[in-house]
Amino acid sequence: MSRISVRGFAVASATAVTTVGAVVGVASGGTAQPASDNLEAAAADTTLLAEIPAGRQAQVQVASLTQQAEAQAAVADSTAQKSAEEAARVQAAKDAHAKKAAADKEEAEAKAKAKAEAEKEAKEKAEREDAKERSSRSEIRSASAFAPQSSYSVSEVQAMARQMVPGDQFQCFSNIVNHESTWNYKASNPSSGAYGLVQALPGSKMASAGADWQTNPATQIKWGLGYMNERYGSPCGAWSFWQANHWY
Repeated sequence: MSRISVRGFAVASATAVTTVGAVVGVASGGTAQPASDNLEAAAADTTLLAEIPAGRQAQVQVASLTQQAEAQAAVADSTAQKSAEEAARVQAAKDAHAKKAAADKEEAEAKAKAKAEAEKEAKEKAEREDAKERSSRSEIRSASAFAPQSSYSVSEVQAMARQMVPGDQFQCFSNIVNHESTWNYKASNPSSGAYGLVQALPGSKMASAGADWQTNPATQIKWGLGYMNERYGSPCGAWSFWQANHWY
């Protein structure tokens, strides 16, 4: 190799090394050197290369190529790192979205389950109350179920009424009887002619429930219950009217 060709190669190699060095410097956060500085460095390196013996020039060339490869590898590593960071960010966003979707689904399922359980409980409660009411109605006894007696105490009359009047209506029925006769099945109003537990006016009306209406409280309860149901819909309906008018 001639000195001219060596010098030309040295200039090219030095320039490439200097340029790569500048690129590496910029990539690592350094400030790129001005072009004039690079040219001066290249000229200096060229002079040095020209002064290197011919046997050593091959080694210098290999070293220059190695530096270029290392610089390119550094740039590639930096790019790969940025790509990896971006991919990690995207994946994290996807994971967060999936986690939120799973949490929303779980919450919706929990609400649906709670609603279903509440509806089931309400249905079961209604069924229990209906069964209780049916049972109460089935236990209601008729007036003929009680054997006639020569006389009855207040507690006996009340016990009969409890067995003849539906459970949810008994208190209203009892309130009316308390005000009308204080549970005296022989109570009589001399001025009006009203008679019995429910003060039927006239008392003979109760004959439609039984011929023993004057002496049998069961017959009087039967008639009074029928009257309240027919005229007011129920004993509680009759009691509401009584509270407003003090008669029924």
